[in-house]
Amino acid sequence: MRPDTQPTPPEPVRLADYTPPDWLVDQVHLTFDLAETATRVRAQIVFRRNPERPFGPLRLDGRRLALVSAAIDGVPVPETAMETTLEGLTVSADALPRDSFTWTCETEIDPKANTELEGLYLSKGMYCTQCEAEGFRKITYYPDRPDVMAPFRVRIEADKAVPIVLSNGNPGATSDLADGRHFAEWDDPWPKPAYLFALVAGDLVAQRDRFTTASGRSVDLAIWVRPGDETRCAYAMDALIRSMRWDEETHGREYDLDVFQIVAVDDFNMGAMENKGLNIFNAKFVLASPETATDADYANIEAIVAHEYFHNWTGNRITCRDWFQLCLKEGLTVFRDQVFSEDMRSAAVGRIQQVRRLRASQFPEDQGPLAHPVRPESYVEINNFYTATVYEKGAEVIRMLRTLVGAEGYRKALDLYFRRHDGQACTIEQFRQCFEDATDQDLTQFARWWSQAGTPRLTAQEDWDGETLTLTLSQNTPPTPGKAEKAPQVIPVSVGVLDDQGREVSATEVLTLSGETQAFEFDRATGAWNGKALPTSGGGFGRGEAMPPLHLSLLRGFSAPVILDREVDDAERAFLLAHDTDPFNRWEAGRRLAISVTLRALDGDPIPALWTDAVGHLLRDDSLDPAFRALTLALPGDDEIAAEVFAHGTPADPARIRGTLREMARVLGTALAPVAEEIYRAMAVAGPYSPDAAAAGRRSLRNGCLGLLINTGTAEAQDLAERQFTGADNMTDSMAGLAALVYHDASAAPDALSRFYDRWQADPLVVDKWFAVQATAPLPGTLAKIEGLTAHAAFDWKTPNRFRSLVGAFAMGNPSQFHTADGSGYRFVADWLIKLDKLNPQTAARLTGCFESWRRYDPARQQAIQGELARIAETDGLSRNTGEMVARMRVE
Repeated sequence: MRPDTQPTPPEPVRLADYTPPDWLVDQVHLTFDLAETATRVRAQIVFRRNPERPFGPLRLDGRRLALVSAAIDGVPVPETAMETTLEGLTVSADALPRDSFTWTCETEIDPKANTELEGLYLSKGMYCTQCEAEGFRKITYYPDRPDVMAPFRVRIEADKAVPIVLSNGNPGATSDLADGRHFAEWDDPWPKPAYLFALVAGDLVAQRDRFTTASGRSVDLAIWVRPGDETRCAYAMDALIRSMRWDEETHGREYDLDVFQIVAVDDFNMGAMENKGLNIFNAKFVLASPETATDADYANIEAIVAHEYFHNWTGNRITCRDWFQLCLKEGLTVFRDQVFSEDMRSAAVGRIQQVRRLRASQFPEDQGPLAHPVRPESYVEINNFYTATVYEKGAEVIRMLRTLVGAEGYRKALDLYFRRHDGQACTIEQFRQCFEDATDQDLTQFARWWSQAGTPRLTAQEDWDGETLTLTLSQNTPPTPGKAEKAPQVIPVSVGVLDDQGREVSATEVLTLSGETQAFEFDRATGAWNGKALPTSGGGFGRGEAMPPLHLSLLRGFSAPVILDREVDDAERAFLLAHDTDPFNRWEAGRRLAISVTLRALDGDPIPALWTDAVGHLLRDDSLDPAFRALTLALPGDDEIAAEVFAHGTPADPARIRGTLREMARVLGTALAPVAEEIYRAMAVAGPYSPDAAAAGRRSLRNGCLGLLINTGTAEAQDLAERQFTGADNMTDSMAGLAALVYHDASAAPDALSRFYDRWQADPLVVDKWFAVQATAPLPGTLAKIEGLTAHAAFDWKTPNRFRSLVGAFAMGNPSQFHTADGSGYRFVADWLIKLDKLNPQTAARLTGCFESWRRYDPARQQAIQGELARIAETDGLSRNTGEMVARMRVE
């Protein structure tokens, strides 16, 4: 039977309303009979009454299921004892045994019609699942909540044309069946919530390897891909093995099954999924070869493989009590993969890249209508809270926690967390308690970082009195939706002091701001903060000696996710750019200097030589990591300047910002052209391509110099870009050359685009790059070209990667053309979101975030954006995913 109840507007789910499950699950046994349009799922579930809850009905989640049969302890359940709705099934208490029973049901589902890519669906002939957050309920009736954990046994029956059938856990029996079919069984002994269930079946081949754990156990490793892609898995396998070893050495965490498997899937809403023992990945984060993947692709593969593997302990063995605790597994695991990447590559460059991502995605979220705490208090659709706040800011909270308790205290607290809560579904409070118990610190106030939305603004004032500096730090968090008043948070502020030669006067000290305003004293003679003697790296200065000028280096390593307000002139920024011993703050000084120059240029001031000289000084410094030097060449982004302009009380003009940044790029390129040409030649990487950090750093600096040269607008520079594109033996250099030509509207760009597509048209991941480079070109007329590309034979808008590569890349990565004054960019994106929402609400909802910064712009643009949001909201049959996002951004 099928539910026929009409839908009603969804009620928000609230953290405050949490109650434990009435019924617990001791064992799950699933049997799948795979068929494209009529897969049968037989579920045998052993339920046990929760002794902490009163006896009551059995409530099971279920969506779009055809219920074929249902029985309790082998006896069919009368239809009169069951109530079905669009959201699930309830069995009345009168039909239930008092303590425990076995529920058996059979459902039928249609994987081929499942365009939402949640539950069980088909991806170009391959069966695959995505069950986080609430996809399992689209497979069978079940208490689909993370605090219901059980071991799973799975049997998969399929036609032999589907030769590989995989699920969680260790492999069991396999055999042929009648009528050209076969089966395979899988047994996962570790209790897990249903969101970690996985099934994959199709024509697949594997790259295999083996890992020996620290205790001597042998683990079989396999990365499953479509035939022909098996030569592009080597780096993902290498990253997996390094991740497994790193987690043993760094956290003492061994893997716990006999096999670990990864599957690359073409159609996937997410980046990857940590299903226990069977990780499912978007193919773009598995497949790589020098000819088809850039250095950034390799770095992403390394980080995401590590992230999903690390979830085995921080997410799987210990999971979330409810979805409000999502940051418990994601923030912690993001931080773990960040530290892993820092250890594998350059820690300084990695930290800068992390902060750039945070500022580009999470800061706007915190400052707009979509602001929410790291742990939200309510939601309508949980998929809308897989956000930069939960992931990236959540990781920053863990990083601050480690800073406050120290590396040794952090390891001690995590060890306690693993011992105390293994096999449990936990809360932030339980996690925090482990840190308090292990380090004997009161973290009550620190916990506000999880519960309070918004980015604090940290104000710093410096006053000298003789040899004593008084540093006054103040904090203020602006209002966010639903909460105007914000309590003070614990903010660790790492501080260094330099003399006028750039020498460290004192070791880096962490000052902890916990009130609205606090003062800290520094004695320049002793190199001590608040009277506490500190070791000095330069010998310090004796009392009575002449003291040279000192320079403060504040918020070293970006020790807290805040906005620092400090009165600093451009000369001081240039000094710190040249001399700061903290790599992050050195880069930050250059960034702030470039922003200052940009803001004044917007007001008509000339671009000063102070800036170009400072960048040139650093570019010439061969002692620095090439990857770090490359990062210092990057100009601020359009959105970054728009946020700065708006923060100064003026509506942002996207066209004017783009024109100013283009002129700054021209001036910088012209000033540094001679040294850029020299470094471009010197940074050529000889020999076969390698994705290692050193070689990638050289390529990044070389391509940064190509960017400087192409910004001069000379024919010679365009010829250089065309020669690099034509002669490149790797995708990194090829894409850099192509982007240089396309972004500067070079005469060779159309031919280069044509040649690139002709060569790579059979490779979907490379074709995605071809679409994206055109969608992000910051040039007038780009929208018309994109509209033409939507009719291209290769544009399959139903494939998430392809849709994101064109429509998503334009909306999120081309501010000047998305925000054109006539509103055409808004209309184009809104049209596509309305269309996509009917098939894939999750992807559509995420892309509505392109409208979240509407307040930055002039009234005409604000009205145009609000008009498109209203049009989306009024669409018949709009999903609750997109409906919730739009409602949060709309002004009635």
